[in-house]
Amino acid sequence: MHHKNMTLIIRKQLKREYPNWKRLNKKTKKEIARKVLAEVSAEYDFNQDIQASREELLGIEQQIPTQGIIKLDEMARFIDMVNSSKVIKFNSYNRAPIYIKDEELRFVDELLDDGIINRLLAYDGYSPVMREIFPSNLFRAELLKAIKYPEISYRKFCSEEYLGLDRKQNRVFVGLSLSKKTMIDHTQLSKFRSCLSFVQQINLLVYILYYFYKSGLLGDCVVHGIDSTELANDCKVPLASLDINGKKIRIYNDIDCDCGARRNKRDKSVYVIGYRLHTLTVIDAKTGHSFPLVSLLSPANHHDSHFLPFLVKLAQAMGIDIKLITADEAYHDKDGSLLRETGVLVTTPPATKVLVPENVDRESGAVFLDGTCTIPMQHVACEAQTHEYKCGAATGECYRSSICTQCRFIPVDRGFFQQIPYGTKSIQQAHEIRKNCERPFNLLKNQTGLETIRVRSQYATMARCTLSSIAVLLIKMAGTRRKKTTVSPQQASLLADAA
Repeated sequence: MHHKNMTLIIRKQLKREYPNWKRLNKKTKKEIARKVLAEVSAEYDFNQDIQASREELLGIEQQIPTQGIIKLDEMARFIDMVNSSKVIKFNSYNRAPIYIKDEELRFVDELLDDGIINRLLAYDGYSPVMREIFPSNLFRAELLKAIKYPEISYRKFCSEEYLGLDRKQNRVFVGLSLSKKTMIDHTQLSKFRSCLSFVQQINLLVYILYYFYKSGLLGDCVVHGIDSTELANDCKVPLASLDINGKKIRIYNDIDCDCGARRNKRDKSVYVIGYRLHTLTVIDAKTGHSFPLVSLLSPANHHDSHFLPFLVKLAQAMGIDIKLITADEAYHDKDGSLLRETGVLVTTPPATKVLVPENVDRESGAVFLDGTCTIPMQHVACEAQTHEYKCGAATGECYRSSICTQCRFIPVDRGFFQQIPYGTKSIQQAHEIRKNCERPFNLLKNQTGLETIRVRSQYATMARCTLSSIAVLLIKMAGTRRKKTTVSPQQASLLADAA
């Protein structure tokens, strides 16, 4: 972990001593990066104890639950409180139905309450007096771009072509005047994303999730999943790099990003420079439909296994009820710490590197006492990281019942005997449905334009990821992009005959 600690020290020093880092030219940045890297490596003591927290070493210290997060069950009371505190009841005339013809935008416009959004985004000292542009207008502009124009740049979006006086639908949705030439500049949106605190981002997400859970898109039986995807930025070559004990420390133009391994893709490199987005999804067990709930953004060089407890604790701080998580082999709870701290069970496909204990069926996961036993044993419990099994034979069924121990203990591992044994009923279905976790990433990247980040810094990228998740949930709730099921005449006749 010393190389992670060194990287943390270098990043902190660069941010502290060079607050105007973004304005420096590339040549100056190279000189500074090499200088700081040499200073830290020369003074670093590898025998010292690492004082930094795990959150800091992983680069997510600004994404941990803090005071101020509103839980899902508290959001209804918060909405009622905001609505009841309005002293003046304004005219109920709504111009949206006249100008907003797009069904999807009309649904989103009717769902959002500007008063609640402004309250969620209010900061210390915030005053609405003498304002032409409110936080709700900027939030709506971000949603408009993510939902309808994900492929264009922010600079192009904030132009007459998309927000001019003749684009009445867009202006009404954002909340701009139809009689004044008030415009939103791309620098305003940039500042809006950069100034969004993590608590504000989460509260906005909880506000949308409150309506999402009421929309009926989820059935009674749901399971949660965790997966990750890479988000590459335009930093291709490091400003400075150094090998330390077999580990490479790199400093890029974007100080927070790093280089990590990419999953095998035919048309892309095996390495990615940028970030990795770890997302908790909810999956309807009956339909298989999956939706993004909340995410963490880290530099791309950190392994997925580090982020499972942080993501679960963040979701619980939001009031999301989690009981079972299905994930790939990278996310595991071998030592049982996640179960003890959060009460959440994690199941992953058996790791191929873990040896299967003797007298265990590799196909079904059935456990037998020894080589001569033919009757599968029954799972009793899992205590102290050990599974207990008892004889599954009925009375008089086994002739060896009087001479065998009739019990067996198997320690927890990352293979067939995780917190939930592989032989448990329906656990294979949970592993199979895990593949649906990848669907929200396709929506985030292709439906809301997250494939191209278009922003700099980890903080701004995290804000954009949150806004993209909100946009995906709103699109799903609107339901205007669902494919209509068409039945051919041949299918219709077959159905009629079956009836």
